[in-house]
Amino acid sequence: MQREQLTRILDELMQPETMTDYCPNGLQVEGRSQITKIVSGVTASQAFVNAAIAAKADAVLVHHGYFWKGENAAITGMKKQRIAALLAADINVYAYHLPLDVHPTLGNNAQLAELMNWQVDGALAEVSPHGVVMHGRLAEPVTGEVLAEQLGEQLQRPVTCAVHHTHRPVQTLAWCTGGGQGFIDNAAAAGIDCFITGEVSEQTIHSAREQGIDFIAAGHHATERYGVQALGNYLAAEHGLVHEFIEIDNPA
Repeated sequence: MQREQLTRILDELMQPETMTDYCPNGLQVEGRSQITKIVSGVTASQAFVNAAIAAKADAVLVHHGYFWKGENAAITGMKKQRIAALLAADINVYAYHLPLDVHPTLGNNAQLAELMNWQVDGALAEVSPHGVVMHGRLAEPVTGEVLAEQLGEQLQRPVTCAVHHTHRPVQTLAWCTGGGQGFIDNAAAAGIDCFITGEVSEQTIHSAREQGIDFIAAGHHATERYGVQALGNYLAAEHGLVHEFIEIDNPA
């Protein structure tokens, strides 16, 4: 497949123009024109770049790419080393941040719900109609402690933090993969039993305790491993590309 064709397919699927984001979405680093193999991963770190080069990727597909708002624009240090390696290997870099979080079937939020078998009721409209925060329910209510254990089992790592209110079971959920701890107040205001995200801040614990909402931080990396895999698998199934997911462990 030609690079221009893949760029068009991805942009039509992810629709980055519909959202304001913290980074450019789509093709971030141009490589070779002919693409046969895509390597996907969560973050375009140096370890991931090295692994993609070793895997003979023509393009990489990531959730966390480069050129974030607020960072120094100079291509020096770590950024220089990463981009130099990619340019030397002639590898394309495709990155989709919020568009990959919110895609209704392939996105991180949708894929986490599918992994956990949660019923999806839709976007928590008080936050964003796009689906940055989703809400739904469990098929069978469980305690917050049991829910945290279930997440740990499915994500293959203990949850980072959990606040439980054992006086009632959890049935309704809201979730935002990655760094969505700031949305806990919106979930509490909506009457949600438990809010799940990747990260936790100091004030998140107080919000959970004082508003009587269960809270689970299951890991930024761990909750965002699934959207990019789903997108890569889609490209393989629908467009005949070779796809390989490479996991670079991150405890955060």
